[in-house]
Amino acid sequence: MATKKTKDVETTVAVKPKVTKAKASAKKVAPKAAVEPKVEVAVAEKPAKKTKKAVVTSTPRLLQRYRTDIVPALFKSLQLSSVMQVPALEKIVVNVGVGDATGNAKLLEESVRELTDITGQKPVITKAKKSIATFKLREGQAIGAKVTLRGRKMYEFLDKLIAISLPRVRDFRGISRNAFDGRGNYTLGIKEQLIFPEINFDRVNKVRGMDIVIVTTAKNDDHAFALLQAFGMPFKQ
Repeated sequence: MATKKTKDVETTVAVKPKVTKAKASAKKVAPKAAVEPKVEVAVAEKPAKKTKKAVVTSTPRLLQRYRTDIVPALFKSLQLSSVMQVPALEKIVVNVGVGDATGNAKLLEESVRELTDITGQKPVITKAKKSIATFKLREGQAIGAKVTLRGRKMYEFLDKLIAISLPRVRDFRGISRNAFDGRGNYTLGIKEQLIFPEINFDRVNKVRGMDIVIVTTAKNDDHAFALLQAFGMPFKQ
């Protein structure tokens, strides 16, 4: 503080102290320490494993019935010495003849489509084994189609044939018992493919029949008859 005397009056003047560069730098606030930015490392996630969808395949009704009911019943009624001797289904062959396909190939295509719808399996084209001039038939010419069913599809087809298709035949009174071949196999003739529920009547250009051959492991016709009867085949009384 400095004091000045002016005409008997003392005036006090406040003098600011000189600030040196050293003191000024001391007053400066120290800079804050640099904060290192957080670096987030992206971790690549492993793609989720694709889980296979479980395919539920239930046992066909007719096959289940064969295992639980038919086998014990036939083993007892046929008086067999081993369960392995009980007759069983081996295969079912569905055959369609298309003789008029020699003049129009589209007729064979229609039969192949219908047979595929009925059996759920792609047919094999059957060809002529020899030439017949009377029928204008040449060797190797396509004249039909056939399907061989085994396993699951075989049982499903037979179940549909017994429960749905045969009852739709007009004036149906049962199938013949005389269609066995002597070796335990049975041949059934169908006059119209319209009895199968997969066939759309509006798309049918010509009504055709087919042969259904049921091949079994039976050693004789009596055992084969007992097997098919146990499955529910509607034989004539």
